[in-house]
Amino acid sequence: MARKQRNRSPGDDSGIKKSFIRRHPFLAAGFLVLGILLALSASLWLSLPEVESLAQRHPARTALMELRVRQAASGGKGYAIHQYWTAWEGFPLLLRQAVVASEDAAFYSHEGVDFFELKESFKQNLRKGEKARGGSTITMQLARNLFLSPHKSFLRKLREILIARRLEAVLSKRRILHLYLNIVELGRGVFGFPAAAQYFFGGPLEGLTPAQLLRLVAVLPKPLRVSPLSNSRYLQWRVRLVADRMVQRGHLTPEQRLRIESDL
Repeated sequence: MARKQRNRSPGDDSGIKKSFIRRHPFLAAGFLVLGILLALSASLWLSLPEVESLAQRHPARTALMELRVRQAASGGKGYAIHQYWTAWEGFPLLLRQAVVASEDAAFYSHEGVDFFELKESFKQNLRKGEKARGGSTITMQLARNLFLSPHKSFLRKLREILIARRLEAVLSKRRILHLYLNIVELGRGVFGFPAAAQYFFGGPLEGLTPAQLLRLVAVLPKPLRVSPLSNSRYLQWRVRLVADRMVQRGHLTPEQRLRIESDL
């Protein structure tokens, strides 16, 4: 005789779930966390800005520029933005090499994120208890400047990484570096190396000496606290550090490096 199958009520499923959770609490918690992370990742991915048009379009303003304007207005101060776009050919090779050597040595080999550098940055900052080392690539810095804010949080860093990956998927390395060179912050109200050359040295990039170009690159980590015109020990140390890295990469000879130091 065939066994009569009992129909299960909705309450039976609830009982099974409760029994599973009681028997495997850590496994159930893991599934819950995984589900939350997947939902968060999907939400973040769908909320990312459109970047495809950047292949041809120059952004009129960046998120960082808008933030600086609001910060000045909240303090009752005016804020003039010095920035203009220059073609790729207008950036001296020495400057492009110095920026990569200073900010992102693996720029041409990673896909937007240098996970080794991120890991080392996390370990060093954790050991020192402060932000002693940055882990952002040039592409991540571009993503932050264009669309985000300097405010530090896990969520902002995650968005920065996702936007950087998207930028690398649709833009060439040359275009990414071109955008960065034109919009990066180099002083109060000064954005991009062309504007910085005019603002600080009174002339175009092509007319600057190697030492002056490296002075501009040296302020990238602290553009609001250090001036390219400064003779501070920090600025001179940064210029020497960038010059040493360029010698190691074959972009400068030791003799050229000595001439740059003598011009500081």
